[in-house]
Amino acid sequence: MSSIKAHTALVKQLARELGFDYCGIARAEPLTEDARRLERWLAQGYHGTMSYMERYMDLRIDPRKLVPGARSVITLLMNYYPAQQQRAECYQISKYAYGEDYHRVIKKKLKIFLRGLREQVGEIAGRGFVDSAPVLERAWAVRSGLGWIGKNGNLITPKQGSFLFIATLITDLQLEFDDPFVKDYCGTCRRCIDACPTGAILPDKVIDGSRCISYYTIELRDHMMPTEAAGKTQNWIFGCDICQDVCPWNRFSKPTTQPAFTPLPEILNFTNEEWEQLSEEKFVEIFGRSPLKRAGWKGLKRNIRLVRLSHLSAYE
Repeated sequence: MSSIKAHTALVKQLARELGFDYCGIARAEPLTEDARRLERWLAQGYHGTMSYMERYMDLRIDPRKLVPGARSVITLLMNYYPAQQQRAECYQISKYAYGEDYHRVIKKKLKIFLRGLREQVGEIAGRGFVDSAPVLERAWAVRSGLGWIGKNGNLITPKQGSFLFIATLITDLQLEFDDPFVKDYCGTCRRCIDACPTGAILPDKVIDGSRCISYYTIELRDHMMPTEAAGKTQNWIFGCDICQDVCPWNRFSKPTTQPAFTPLPEILNFTNEEWEQLSEEKFVEIFGRSPLKRAGWKGLKRNIRLVRLSHLSAYE
């Protein structure tokens, strides 16, 4: 067995041992066409107040600028679909935030992954990324053969749907590359488009991020949610899963086996009254290691207040 083949087998083995559900590998090269799409998206203002998306364009385009001499981009997927879900009548939290903050969980695993590679291969350059760095992770997932981009903008895998976290490991280690995923199995389905309350899902797989419920409830933070948007957020107070919940491919979702993503009891059991009465002290105590800390206690209370007001207005 050649060293390249052996190293590739090692990468796939480490991915399994660390609990990743999928692992694909692509050649480290510029993402020219994806960069053009991103530039057009930014020019339309679909990123809203998320100005950080305009920065580091050169790094987003070329992984070799993130890791000099990079040869391979490893994409890893981890299932977070919960075995239990909230009651429909309660304030809703996006499923990815049911448990511990995935950034902490997966970054730790990426460090172990890279250490394991170095122990068996020798000194190599490498950096791991989870969502918060200038990496076009969905584009790399497609190039690595793991799935396609759905009309709702999410990566969809044919065997497990889209409730998956994406992590990227860029390295100068030469590996065998997987064939890109070239098919699109969304077909004529438009359930996600029709279900989106705010009309954020546009034709040609374009998402107006500035109209997404997740944007309103997480990214705006200290900014006031537009009045017309508040009436469309339904029961969502942190994120939104509507476009994923209606996707036919998610009938293949299976409960995660990762203990860190087990739903917090409060997420499942809090009544609306308990959410409304939640103090800042209790918020920090319960959700200090949760993705909910991104919105913060003030942001969460603002979202709850706006959802309540929109419901009261509907009955006037």
